[in-house]
Amino acid sequence: MKKERVLITGAAGFLGSHLSDRFLKEGFHVIGMDNLLTGNINNISHLFPREDFEFHHHDVSKFVHVPGDLKYILHFASPASPIDYLKMPIQTMKVGSLGTLNLLGLAKAKNARMLIASTSEVYGDPHVHPQTEEYWGNVNPIGPRGVYDEAKRFQEAITMAYHRFHQLETRIIRIFNTYGPRMRLDDGRALPTFMSQALRGEDITVFGDGSQTRSFCFVDDLVDGIYKLLLSDYALPVNIGNPSEITIKEFADEVVALTGSRSKVIYEPLPTDDPQQRRPDISKAQSILGWEPKVSRSEGLKITLDYFKALPEFNS
Repeated sequence: MKKERVLITGAAGFLGSHLSDRFLKEGFHVIGMDNLLTGNINNISHLFPREDFEFHHHDVSKFVHVPGDLKYILHFASPASPIDYLKMPIQTMKVGSLGTLNLLGLAKAKNARMLIASTSEVYGDPHVHPQTEEYWGNVNPIGPRGVYDEAKRFQEAITMAYHRFHQLETRIIRIFNTYGPRMRLDDGRALPTFMSQALRGEDITVFGDGSQTRSFCFVDDLVDGIYKLLLSDYALPVNIGNPSEITIKEFADEVVALTGSRSKVIYEPLPTDDPQQRRPDISKAQSILGWEPKVSRSEGLKITLDYFKALPEFNS
């Protein structure tokens, strides 16, 4: 029997590679697409021998052509960490706007259901806590982070326009902080930065006074939420994340304790428009999808640490 085909953009990235694994496990033929701007081909190299996986090296900001039928499109192509989108602001805006438009056009042509990866950053530095999907956010459109925040907000708007005007089947996930194996060491996010610093015995760099909060979700839980949302009948945005909130200082201390490092925590100035609070209200995911995270932070951090410890950087 012929397998249903799914296109995953950003397939060589952290989330895209885990999604590729999941959809292959579920019996799909996976077409991975990535321009490798921030993705790493090593994240999907284990899939190349498979007949039910193919890779297209392509920038979705340019016209996208995929021959044959498509059942689903999952748009996960985008620089996703501050260090990346501050370095590549134009590409970030283009993949969120032109890239999304190209893929929505492809979904329309193929009569495929499309899920877009939005983010908790659409809430900006929130005045509502925890953040519900009905909150419109507090975003500075001309600040340095605006290139990412507004790209994602536009992405949501154009997706809903296609849903309402063309009756296209669409899904929108708002992803909160996620971690796990295959994160890049140099992507500037808290977890890989803290872990690499601790493993090297360097000081742990915390921005601000460390009182800002985040809520960290293990990647397997997130992928499960994405899969359930895609197969649901719900077209409006849904928060997927772990509501267990922790300050960045407490998180740094957890990493130091887990690694057994003697690293000290040092403080640097807080970046412009850095959110002070981040915690998802996951009531919709619980009621509509029957989803909630299962992996505890202590369990997820151990798995992630084992991945980082096995990297060549720490075994030379």
